[in-house]
Amino acid sequence: MEAQLAPTLTEGQLGVLELLATQERMKPSDFIEYLATTPAAITTLLDRMEKGELIIRERDEKDRRIVWVLMTEKGRAECERGVRIREEFIRGYLGRISSHNQQLLVYLLGKVAG
Repeated sequence: MEAQLAPTLTEGQLGVLELLATQERMKPSDFIEYLATTPAAITTLLDRMEKGELIIRERDEKDRRIVWVLMTEKGRAECERGVRIREEFIRGYLGRISSHNQQLLVYLLGKVAG
């Protein structure tokens, strides 16, 4: 899947874009609970995404200490492309098992997720 996302996107970046698609804007620290990584790794990830014009960072107008991360139009387009690629990737693997076993897998994953 990484090869299909390249050169403009990685799986980690796709995760960030999907979060931004639902949240509109987030502080860098907000990503920690979703991405299960360190603040330094998130900063590096956001730096690369900003360089690739997938996101922008803006200072809050009322409190300049707050930095907001927002998705750009290029980021939105890449997010849509990435989701399509992932869906095709998953469909390719799930297509190898019967419909009954697909339903069983979804059920079991739901149990594991709680």
